[in-house]
Amino acid sequence: MITAAADGSALGNPGPAGWAWYVDATCWGAGGWKHATNNQGELKAVLELFRATAHLDDELLVLCDSQYVINSVTKWMPGWKRKGWRKADGKAVMNVELLQELDEELAGRRYRFQWVKGHVGHELNEAADVRARAVAEAYQRGLEIPSGPGWSGACETGSAAAPLDAVMLEPVDLGAPELDVSAPELVSAPELVSEPRLDDALFSLDDEPEAWHSITLELSTEELDRLRVRAQAEGVPPEDFLRGLI
Repeated sequence: MITAAADGSALGNPGPAGWAWYVDATCWGAGGWKHATNNQGELKAVLELFRATAHLDDELLVLCDSQYVINSVTKWMPGWKRKGWRKADGKAVMNVELLQELDEELAGRRYRFQWVKGHVGHELNEAADVRARAVAEAYQRGLEIPSGPGWSGACETGSAAAPLDAVMLEPVDLGAPELDVSAPELVSAPELVSEPRLDDALFSLDDEPEAWHSITLELSTEELDRLRVRAQAEGVPPEDFLRGLI
């Protein structure tokens, strides 16, 4: 079994963004965009991990701290596909191109997802996070993109993962904590084995995507003004802008 972490990062969300998958210090890949969302980075990290391992027959254990990605792959995707990649309200599924590409890569593969809580010192998750963040910052500063060695011959040997303190000393480790919500849970395709505790999450994404729920936010005047400005820049109402972030 191949065990790898996948993570994404977006400065400003949306903004300069990066993605990364990580097996060990000799076996990892990263990339990104000048402007994208965190969810796009999370999806792209998993997509590129499956592409990097497409030549192998090993089962893939994906360590992921994104509820959105895990639920998209293991719970929601079949329903989206039946509806022509549209939601119950008839609107197109967000990030549909990445999801369709990921759907193609998953065909015939043996894989499982393990839900890990971000930024609690998990070795592989932290290593993927700092590399994704490093790419986002490189795009922000106009620097060379640290893309990593990719899947090299060293990966085939199953070399042990580098200690976390060694990872943190590498030049690409420019990461800073991002807020995340989930408790470690093991899931397998095509559905989750168990659910996160509600007190470990800001909100639950475990319902079917067709269901609608109300979330109430209390914002200061300054926060509300910033929200309106960003929504106006995207050409959407503030409510739709918030839905896009979620």
